[in-house]
Amino acid sequence: MKVTAAVARAAREPFDVTSLELDEPREDEILVRIEAVGICHTDLAARDQILRTPLPAVLGHEGVGVVERVGSAVRKVALGDRVILTFRSCGQCRRCAAHEPAYCQTGPALNYAARRKDGSKAFHEGETPIGSNFFGQSSFSTHALVYESNAIKLTTRLPATVLAPLGCGVQAGAGGVLRALNCEPGSSLVVTGGGAVGLSAVLAAVVAGCGSIVVVEPRASRRDLARELGATHSLAPDDASTLAKRIRDLVGTGMDYALDTTGIPAVMDAALHSLRPHGTLGLLGIPREAKAPLPGSVAEVLTLGWRIKGIIGGDSDPDEFIPYLIDLHERGLFPFDRLIRTYPFAAINDAVRDQSGGETIKPVLAFTPAGDR
Repeated sequence: MKVTAAVARAAREPFDVTSLELDEPREDEILVRIEAVGICHTDLAARDQILRTPLPAVLGHEGVGVVERVGSAVRKVALGDRVILTFRSCGQCRRCAAHEPAYCQTGPALNYAARRKDGSKAFHEGETPIGSNFFGQSSFSTHALVYESNAIKLTTRLPATVLAPLGCGVQAGAGGVLRALNCEPGSSLVVTGGGAVGLSAVLAAVVAGCGSIVVVEPRASRRDLARELGATHSLAPDDASTLAKRIRDLVGTGMDYALDTTGIPAVMDAALHSLRPHGTLGLLGIPREAKAPLPGSVAEVLTLGWRIKGIIGGDSDPDEFIPYLIDLHERGLFPFDRLIRTYPFAAINDAVRDQSGGETIKPVLAFTPAGDR
């Protein structure tokens, strides 16, 4: 079938919104008409080849839409169901069996390789195959082929433009606090970076009942918003050499938890050194250098018992966690919609520009009915 998609053709180049052919769904695939899709930094990391997803490819991994066709082996959803899309997992390995699908043994191949497991690609431009299956969806397109493991049936009436960021960015930030770090009531947390992931972590820290919530962010407007959303303190990272001390001085004995969403080595190092003994640093941000070292030294980590935890997808089991976040939002306890700005799909490059320039926190692309066909 013919679709309109945004193709990433080369590193750091604008997306090309163009017409492609999409394969018919196979027996294990679900055809979803996309209503809205968020733009996540992971999409840009793949486009810019920080993540080595082969290009050209259709990216996008925060889709929301309606099921239009299902393969013969699909049982989880049916024609007409409204679904939110997230990362893909195999559903069979030990990590998936333990309800830890973010750490699926075949997760990297299923999510980043931009092809089906048999090596084929679902999008075509004439005779040229175009990378597909990014996070099991490639939802920068009017239609996407998805799978049971990464499609969650919706019962809420919330707009697609609100729901879309739950597929990755909001889920990652909130899960970082509520699942990966499992912050206790009264504990102290510093979040480095006030983007969509960081501010979602702030909202989750409020839900968790953290006593001190510190946000480190260079933009004054985002520091102000962080305070409105529940942060108790906010700091600019002006001098990285003094940042750890400035954070520690806010609580006296150091932080119980730190969550880095920046991937910037100097900021990660400051976050680690802001911790009290036996504190935990969670790492969510993608560094620009694939071989960026971990912060701190072995001697420090041993002496102070610091724990450093890598976090993917917020340690989330999406089938359980996304409905939980929707319920929190509907009860007025998790107002992540304050982070969102909506753009028409055709304006994807404007949305990327505004996000990169700091004007927009979380851009979401909306598909108009006329553009869906």
